[in-house]
Amino acid sequence: MNHSVKKTEYGNVTNYAGASSPAKIPVIDVSLLTSSPLELDKLKSAVTTWGCFQAVNHGIESSFLEKVCEIGELFFKLSADEKKKYLREENDVDGYGNDMVFSDDQILDWADRLYLTVLPKDQRKFQFWPQNPTHFREILDEYSSKIELIYQVTLKALARSLNLDEDCFLNQYGTTEKKSARFNYYPPCPWPEKVLGVKPHADSSAITLLLQDKEVEGLQLLKDGQWVGVPDALTINVGDQIEIMSNGMFKSPVHRVLVNSKKKRMTVAVFCPVQSNKHFDVEEIRGREREEGTRGGEEKGMVIFVGTDEKCEKGTRGEEARIKRCFQVRFQIAIQRRIRGTNQRENTTIQRNRER
Repeated sequence: MNHSVKKTEYGNVTNYAGASSPAKIPVIDVSLLTSSPLELDKLKSAVTTWGCFQAVNHGIESSFLEKVCEIGELFFKLSADEKKKYLREENDVDGYGNDMVFSDDQILDWADRLYLTVLPKDQRKFQFWPQNPTHFREILDEYSSKIELIYQVTLKALARSLNLDEDCFLNQYGTTEKKSARFNYYPPCPWPEKVLGVKPHADSSAITLLLQDKEVEGLQLLKDGQWVGVPDALTINVGDQIEIMSNGMFKSPVHRVLVNSKKKRMTVAVFCPVQSNKHFDVEEIRGREREEGTRGGEEKGMVIFVGTDEKCEKGTRGEEARIKRCFQVRFQIAIQRRIRGTNQRENTTIQRNRER
């Protein structure tokens, strides 16, 4: 495909020739997911083709979402000494900081982050929850509760879209798996063509809910070999866990974040995983595939989440072969293969890569 490169305040952005019009992220009315078969079909189409959608009528007022963004902006405006009170400790995720450095040649993201466990409430580490601004904890606590409701509605709808029991995905969450909020601050960068706010990756969560900056765009999604900008909205994307649990029918999208030479950007992501060490039988999904004439992932059988932070080896990913990446998948799966009518369980580690 022919393409040209245009220099902008976001750096060098690739424009692909031959596209009749810019692709648009699907929009889903969350309030209709429990009552409208048409909206449920739209949801299924969105996550099987894009892997994400923009949520409207989700029950959170825009004025409150502005407060959530405001507490993040106020925190990042604090002095360096004040923010250092919440520095992430060694070998921990919660707290203030940026990329963990694993090697001398590691390419770092152009971003500062505040990473906080929000649910279950008894696993919160309040020593990392800022006391300045004074209403930070109150707002984040309320936001966590509201996001939990959207998470439940979304997982139930995803299951129903596959004609499965609506609780089959939600039951994998359990009561102990952590949900985490990450406040992301992308300061202006004088060399936006040389760095990224976040490198191309896919999320290892079940789903991720992203509250974006209303003034400055930056999130891009890889679709059919093209980077597509995602406008301001509450954006929900499928993660690797649901892609595997759906037997590859739902897609965990590759995405990245650009930086701006003139403007700062602030977002809030909430990562929602499923419970480790639980079995999930995709045999019913395989039956639906046969009925509908569709095909999911190449590996079939019983999915078992048994670990975290296992490295991946090289592989490919269909039409997204333009991205080549090796990322850490935070779980392992074992595949129970059916051989000539007998069940034989074989433990294996699924490790994935995407070609650029």
